[in-house]
Amino acid sequence: MKKLLVWFAVVTLTVLLAACGEEAENSQDAAEESGSSKWKEIQEAGEIVAGTSGTLVAASYYEGEEENADQLTGYDVEVMREVADRLGLDVSFEIMGIDSMLPAVNSGRIDVAVNDIEATDNRKEKFNFSEPYKYSYSTMVVRKEDNSGIESLEDLEGKKAGGGATTIYSQIAEHYGAEVVTYGNAPNEAYLRDVDNGRTDVIVNDYFLSKFGVAAFPEFDIHLHPELKFHPTEQAVVMPKNADVLTGKINEALAEMREDGTLTELAEKFYKEDASQKPEGEIQELEGLDL
Repeated sequence: MKKLLVWFAVVTLTVLLAACGEEAENSQDAAEESGSSKWKEIQEAGEIVAGTSGTLVAASYYEGEEENADQLTGYDVEVMREVADRLGLDVSFEIMGIDSMLPAVNSGRIDVAVNDIEATDNRKEKFNFSEPYKYSYSTMVVRKEDNSGIESLEDLEGKKAGGGATTIYSQIAEHYGAEVVTYGNAPNEAYLRDVDNGRTDVIVNDYFLSKFGVAAFPEFDIHLHPELKFHPTEQAVVMPKNADVLTGKINEALAEMREDGTLTELAEKFYKEDASQKPEGEIQELEGLDL
């Protein structure tokens, strides 16, 4: 009887171990399938669909005079074109506002988003990001005559800041007490004109984008704040969460582009500085922000 009980226990344990092993194997297979499905889908289509705004001067915009501005270009756009080419894919761009891009990645409407999007800790919990293709920091566009009354981040209290509803820059402005005035997929001119005419006081934004935005409209009484440099940033390609094979492929292409100088060449073409490298100098880190 005792031998029978021992035999039964051994058989039961063997069955349980086999079941656990099969469950673990199935779980691993499911994870691998999830990680490769987006890449397989893109390969079968022969095309990668990228969301971008077409309204960010130097990053994603239409080139030429207004009546002939039909060629989408910019640093982010050309980086994505080069990545797709190196992966043997065509690329198409879907134009949308920044507030729509991450939901569109989630829903599968687009495969990736490229629009000077910062890779933050919170976003990394919900999406995959490539390695950075751009490094920068944040600054402010203010009125020339008095810096819009802003000499520190704390002076944002009570000011009106133009920005997108879901951007990191709007979160920073709100954190320091500004009222954010939101726009749709508006061109740079709309944001900048409102600072000039006093409808808003400030735009918190990326240094490179702000620099080119201000330079494009010399008739406006605005400039980059001469003192404030804060919140160092990294911009990257946004992909669906767990699209690990696609992430690996894009990272391989970006690594090649960094190694052979393509990223530097494109950055200097559009920004007149090498935005593919980390900026030098002291940049203030921000405390107490959940980004």
